[in-house]
Amino acid sequence: MKQNLVLLIPLCLLFAISCTARIDGSLAADGSAFLTVNISLQERMTTMLQALSAAGGQGDTPIINGQEIAASMSHAKGIDSVSFVNASVSAINGQIRISAVNDFLSPADRRGFVTFTQRAGSGGTSTGGINSGGTCVININRDNGHRMLQLLSPEISDYLEIFMAPIITREVISKAEYLDQVAGFYNRTISNEIASSRIRASLDFPGTIQSVTGGTFSGRRAVFEVMLVDLFVLEQPMRFEVVWN
Repeated sequence: MKQNLVLLIPLCLLFAISCTARIDGSLAADGSAFLTVNISLQERMTTMLQALSAAGGQGDTPIINGQEIAASMSHAKGIDSVSFVNASVSAINGQIRISAVNDFLSPADRRGFVTFTQRAGSGGTSTGGINSGGTCVININRDNGHRMLQLLSPEISDYLEIFMAPIITREVISKAEYLDQVAGFYNRTISNEIASSRIRASLDFPGTIQSVTGGTFSGRRAVFEVMLVDLFVLEQPMRFEVVWN
């Protein structure tokens, strides 16, 4: 159980149980990215996991361990480096450097869930030509969500089976049905925390943004706010697109 507990938080970057996550970062014209991440578990989930940890003989050790999480994520494809520290027993802060977003969590035989294209003007950006814009598209659905988690960390998938997460069990179920399942197996408070958890991401792009699907924008910055139960269940495929000059 301890191994699974300390590997819970990397999932908050994409699909989290009962946490609040804030991601701030920037995407460069070469497809690399730098992210600053702040993640904390909500109160009832913290209490529940502390009880599980104590039952497993772990005492007062952190529920989530920043250093161990960083070590786990550092092996994922497309990640250049990860550094996390504990802000408390149930919260971590840190940075992630992604070498190429097109490769991030991509299977060996196909593209990943991110498609990044930087168009070059006369001469190309690599030779000092004019940047003529680009696009970044993120697609998450019931098919690729399961594969992404396996590539991030197989242990996370094992852990989330405890919570019957449809993205792991691959059960076709509605959000309401899933939350009722959690309430019946655990309690309604835990179910409500999952329902209220969200990720807020603010990202700067290489040029002035012209349009955003799934969020808002101003200048070079796009802002996305996603309810985590939507990511857990994926009742509807999720698509985010940013187009810039």
